[in-house]
Amino acid sequence: MEDWIANARQDVSRREFLVGVSATGVSLAGFAIAATPVAGQIITTPTEGLATAEAKVPAGDFQVPIYEARPAAAGRYPVVLVLPEAWGMHEHIKDVTRRFAREGFLSITLEPYARDGGVMHLPDQASVMRVINAVPDARVMGDLDAIVAYAKQHAAALPERIGVTGFCRGGTYTLLFTTHSREVKAAVAWYGQIKPAKTLGIRTAGPLDLAGQITAPLLGLYGDADQGIPVADVREMEAALKAAGKTAEFVVYPGAPHAFHADYRPSYRPEAARDGWSRCVAWFTKYLKG
Repeated sequence: MEDWIANARQDVSRREFLVGVSATGVSLAGFAIAATPVAGQIITTPTEGLATAEAKVPAGDFQVPIYEARPAAAGRYPVVLVLPEAWGMHEHIKDVTRRFAREGFLSITLEPYARDGGVMHLPDQASVMRVINAVPDARVMGDLDAIVAYAKQHAAALPERIGVTGFCRGGTYTLLFTTHSREVKAAVAWYGQIKPAKTLGIRTAGPLDLAGQITAPLLGLYGDADQGIPVADVREMEAALKAAGKTAEFVVYPGAPHAFHADYRPSYRPEAARDGWSRCVAWFTKYLKG
């Protein structure tokens, strides 16, 4: 995640990058660039035909903010949890949540950093990293457990059909949650770290360390130009899962950088994003609807 600006600038000239930033009225030094249409193709999913809502889910002594979307038609739907990038539950992540609703899922996302006051208001990337790198994985897993419990009681949910997907930091949490919760029946990780840094009291094990504990079918979507996740790590994770007899598939897109699905950033790669989305939806359709 630390390399996202370097990734974003690939194939975009400095002038084009700065022109895009100026068009949004955002300084390159300001972290708010992460949620603005810098140079990507913005995809907007309307709410017509959907039921959307914001709510809070109790997790311990805290109320975790969530956003949910589902088809407006009465019925019960498989659940897909959408785990945000490092920036938290901003508009792009809500839009992705609506996209899953249009595919026939009850989709729920969350603000993982609400206890910390959120991060989108922070002035620079270093400030954001200080906040998110201090969040224990165990806290996030507990919040996700609470949201799963909420989903299982939801009137529009098929409670035994729960999937999880996530992007960047959320991709790492997707991998970790799939080892943590037996409620997960399918998972799709978008460029989540395979070997993240470990810090006492924050993270003691990464996805590769826990690969043998994954029980849900897992799809991994990565780019071979990701400056923070070597392809060798991806292949090592894939090999570990297959050696353990797990159902897993990893796709590595040639020339795609980190955050290639993020249509609001210059890192967006339409072909890889479209193919990844198609595979993601097909994965959840097979394992949650089938």
